[in-house]
Amino acid sequence: MRHLVTGATGYIGGRLVRRLLDDPDATVRCLVRDPGKLRDVPWAHRAEIVRGDVLDAESVRRACTDVDVVFFLVHSLVERDFAGIDRRAATIMAHAARGAGVRRIVYLGGLHPDGPLSSHLASRREVGEILLRSGVPTAVLQAAVVLGSGSASFEMLRYLTERLPVMVTPRWVGTRVQPIAVRDVLRYLVAAARLPDDVNRTFDIGGPEVLTYREMMARYAAVAHLPPRRVLPVPLLTPRLSAHWVNVVTPVPRAIAAPLVDSLIHEVVCREQDILHYVPDQLEGRIGYDRAVTLALAKINNGDVETRWSDAAGTAASADPLPSDPQWAGGTVYLDEREQACRADADALWSVVTGIGGERGWYSFPLAWSVRGWLDRLLGGVGLRRGRRDPDRLHIGDALDWWRVERLDDARANGHGENGTGENGTGGVRLLRLRAEMKVPGRAWLEMTVAPDAAAGSRYRQRAVFLPRGLAGHVYWWAVAPFHGLVFGGMVRNIARTAERRIDSAPDAHHGRPG
Repeated sequence: MRHLVTGATGYIGGRLVRRLLDDPDATVRCLVRDPGKLRDVPWAHRAEIVRGDVLDAESVRRACTDVDVVFFLVHSLVERDFAGIDRRAATIMAHAARGAGVRRIVYLGGLHPDGPLSSHLASRREVGEILLRSGVPTAVLQAAVVLGSGSASFEMLRYLTERLPVMVTPRWVGTRVQPIAVRDVLRYLVAAARLPDDVNRTFDIGGPEVLTYREMMARYAAVAHLPPRRVLPVPLLTPRLSAHWVNVVTPVPRAIAAPLVDSLIHEVVCREQDILHYVPDQLEGRIGYDRAVTLALAKINNGDVETRWSDAAGTAASADPLPSDPQWAGGTVYLDEREQACRADADALWSVVTGIGGERGWYSFPLAWSVRGWLDRLLGGVGLRRGRRDPDRLHIGDALDWWRVERLDDARANGHGENGTGENGTGGVRLLRLRAEMKVPGRAWLEMTVAPDAAAGSRYRQRAVFLPRGLAGHVYWWAVAPFHGLVFGGMVRNIARTAERRIDSAPDAHHGRPG
């Protein structure tokens, strides 16, 4: 069976592709705006990855050619006109799939009650209706809270429970919810591709239990071996205030928290479970709440989080030229450039660079980083709490605290770097480029390079790039410029020293030194 997956860089899509490829007779095509984001995923060599955009009718039409099943897994959570964007994308996909003779469309939407809905749930329902009217048999799976390592819903639940032993909460903590384990969501998605051709309808999907959000927090605490949590619901926290509250307490920024909270003000319980007629429960049944939490925490504790909500949050194209590059034709660009010789070899230095962020921090002035992170959270940004998916490995597209990995050239991984330039370009230079996703009046990047140095062992170069937006951008740069010596200068020195300490403490103390 031939599949097209849109949203393969997202939380559900990234996991679905691997499970589709478990079928030796299946082929999978992924439509993505930036194929580089999938370069390092384990299944990339087994799937066909094509560049395109769900808002570009021609690229969608080409992607649908010779496809049996389309998985439509894209949502516009943070754009202002999200409903209009999703409506257009769904309409383009409906026309392209019908024109290409696609046998089935599968869409994952939101579980919702009858009656008035939040704007985000209403948009999800509208997308499902557009696809159901496409003329292509469509299965719209409607889920509430998805429980799995790295999901936005689970991260919100986890951090609220772990960080607040006593909490004042909004009234929606008493709303009934039917959560579902991500493994069951994926099982339903895979099975939906093989539904009979005459099935064109919505299906409510949920786990075996109906709980209030308050009960979910209490049971999370028990599974995580935390003391009982004290919860005091109050009527004053509106959904908008709740989103601010979630933004401050959890890694989920306000832009993502708002639609999650909007969904929780409604009772989201399955009104039917007809999916079981087509996809019966496994022998052990659907995964219950406590087991879903246990499985998610085990993945997190083992550093084995397959995908995260934050991996799909970026919007800028990594193919854009970096300001200060020769092909850049923009306006004012501010730079902070520094370099340091290092006695450690390039491998040891690169391991420090690619291990930056998360629990290890940023190797300089922790208080300044923490204060800036909190300010970003208060402004509705992502702050520093996103951490990193893996403590030692990075992939293009990964969220890294308030940065996103935009470019990763590692000569060790492929012998040639990102662009095959082992002989005609980088000459062994390894590069990590991060794009800032904090609230800032402009666009910012942090670029770190490691190169062999015959005289010193290796050389570390660091470049902070800022493209201001309006007068506020210029004021911002000059306001923080006096601290660059402490922050960026400290980073350069401490990254080099950390690499040197590692080789000095190694059994062979001469490893990595020249000569």
